[in-house]
Amino acid sequence: MQDSYRHKGLRKKLIDSLRSKGIRDESVLDAMNKVPRHLFMDSSFINFSYIDKAFPISSGQTISQPYTVAFQTELLEVKKHLKVLEVGTGSGYQAAVLVELGARVYTIERIRELYLSAQETLGPLGYKPRFFYGDGYEGLPSFAPFDRILVTAAAPEIPEKLKEQLADGGIMVIPVGNQFGQKMARIVREGNDNFHYSEHGYFSFVPLLKGKSK
Repeated sequence: MQDSYRHKGLRKKLIDSLRSKGIRDESVLDAMNKVPRHLFMDSSFINFSYIDKAFPISSGQTISQPYTVAFQTELLEVKKHLKVLEVGTGSGYQAAVLVELGARVYTIERIRELYLSAQETLGPLGYKPRFFYGDGYEGLPSFAPFDRILVTAAAPEIPEKLKEQLADGGIMVIPVGNQFGQKMARIVREGNDNFHYSEHGYFSFVPLLKGKSK
């Protein structure tokens, strides 16, 4: 499937709606305007690709609502050449947005089917993050530290191992809570054991699970 003029027009309308909902970082909006979201979705949902809603993908997971993607990415303050760890590759859509922003992206996925399908989707589009099949709770210690860490699933608490992999001055954005809803947390590392924590609204994510799944 191609990225047609119709898709581009629908995408621009979506970006305008995100701007009207309070997203202010134009670099984030520009990146999302370049990523063809419809190519990351199941064919049965193709016609709804540019509606500001989450939709199911395989393995019981979801592709996040565009507003949520924009909100998390804005909080992350991504700059070119920063080293970013994404926990939860999913469809690969969020990774594509991070690559468009010029980040060096390392993305980890615990579900093998999604780990493989995201590579099949992103490669032909020219997006080439580094893919890892593993446990998101563990992060990627051998590649740490990271300037930014973005978690795209809900954790009951902030994983200590991810905090340890954050560079000094680095930022982590993660939804924290239970199955009934989560607060969007932003953690800034300010020295070895000093972390500044803030909360930014309520959201609903699939849970961050431990271990790898076939």
